[in-house]
Amino acid sequence: QVHLGQSGGGLVQTGDSLKLACVFSGRAFGNYALGWFRQAPGKERDFVAAISRSGGATEYADSVRGRFTISRDETSSTVHLQMNNLKPEDTAIYYCAADDTYYSTSSRAWDYWGQGAQVAVFS
Repeated sequence: QVHLGQSGGGLVQTGDSLKLACVFSGRAFGNYALGWFRQAPGKERDFVAAISRSGGATEYADSVRGRFTISRDETSSTVHLQMNNLKPEDTAIYYCAADDTYYSTSSRAWDYWGQGAQVAVFS
């Protein structure tokens, strides 16, 4: 069984940076695509970023492209989300996700989820 353990998050000002981490365990890390989603109060869970099993392909939501970077570390079985130039509209609970097929921008396509981490950005 895959387990995803998240860390990071917090309360920051507009323009600050944060880095989220998600440690993968239970299966072979290299067999899984990884992604990040976020959910603001009263809204659906939205796609943020994803990275392929090999790490050779990434995809970003338009709202974060150029500010956020997803990466995977094979030695520690960890996926990171580096968030720069944060804005109030980035405020949400952030979830990491894993799937053993190609990544999707739909939350319904992902099999495993982390517990979530709160990110709050104030102006």
